[in-house]
Amino acid sequence: MTEAVPRTRRAPDVRRVTGVASIVVAVALAFEGARQFFEGARPGLTDAAGLEAYFERTANGTLAVVLADSILMTSLIVFFGGFRQLVTSRNPELSWVADIGFGAGLVYVAVTLVGDAMSGGAGLDAAEGQADGVVIRALIEGHMLLFGSIGCILTALVMASAGYLVRMTAVLPLWTAVFAYVAAALNLAAVPTMFGGTDEADLFSVGGWANAVLAVFPFLLWVVIVGIHTISGTVHHDAWRRRKRLPETGRTG
Repeated sequence: MTEAVPRTRRAPDVRRVTGVASIVVAVALAFEGARQFFEGARPGLTDAAGLEAYFERTANGTLAVVLADSILMTSLIVFFGGFRQLVTSRNPELSWVADIGFGAGLVYVAVTLVGDAMSGGAGLDAAEGQADGVVIRALIEGHMLLFGSIGCILTALVMASAGYLVRMTAVLPLWTAVFAYVAAALNLAAVPTMFGGTDEADLFSVGGWANAVLAVFPFLLWVVIVGIHTISGTVHHDAWRRRKRLPETGRTG
């Protein structure tokens, strides 16, 4: 009587998992942007009464955004892990560079979640109609630094390492590497906003639009673009094959 050979389960397709994670990022980001559009701009931090009224009116919306951002950050962890696998499976010698990018990405997620907790705390403070403008301002200012300059430094490291890995392994088109380098430079350019005050009307203040437009948006746009390429299972080989002098083998995976 022959012994039955146990059937091995097929591992998940890392390219599709990476792509799906980036789509979740895009959906969560769209939700957060829509919330900002419908609820309007937040009053200035010096307007304690305005802050209290705003957060009492938008407490549930604030908590919903915190939830959406938590889902976004969890998806980013999956994306970072999938991207790391894509590049290290092509060239294991670059695993140390991938580890730097992956580690910086995890710290970025952790820092952002702390900032989300501060925003959520402001929402909770106002949820029962007893908001304290001083408490809300302190929480917002802490969130601004985490979301802004601190996050920008970490994102710049993620993007610089990603650009280098794409260029060296050719798992994606070369222009995505250039995009990553540009995003890294823009994030570094946004770091000095921490010295620009807290007036959100000022583009280059710590809470101004420079952080969102120059830093966060290009980074997340790169994530979504990479997801579009990976979810189809497409891997680019031409540049890598020329460096290794390998014969044409067509599409893989």
